Amino acid sequence: MEKNLKTKYSDSELKEFKDIILDKLRMAKEELGSLTQSLSSPNTNGTDDTAGTYKTLEDGSATLEKEQINQLAARQKKFIENLEAAMVRIENKTYGVCRETGKLIPKERLRAVPHATLSMEAKLKQN
Repeated sequence: MEKNLKTKYSDSELKEFKDIILDKLRMAKEELGSLTQSLSSPNTNGTDDTAGTYKTLEDGSATLEKEQINQLAARQKKFIENLEAAMVRIENKTYGVCRETGKLIPKERLRAVPHATLSMEAKLKQN
């Protein structure tokens, strides 16, 4: 069978991707834990001894920082969901197949973006 006619990845190839995804999942969950922890812990840079004007500025800054952390946490949750969905595709042996073209997504792309569901060809057509 010619390599470019291959329609799915072998079990050993899927295991390689599974290891990559499990590693990324572990790191993503640690990062999410850190973000969540920083949201729940009080601001250690207290402003009790500063003038009212500075306190107002710092409160605004703290609010903006919390919003940014919330956005990062939401992005991290989505990344985790995408990685978990990729794990399901590995179990189903449908991992690495472009959902638009039905062709195999190149290994290089999957190593860089392990939760990818589109080949670059299909992704570029979207834009």
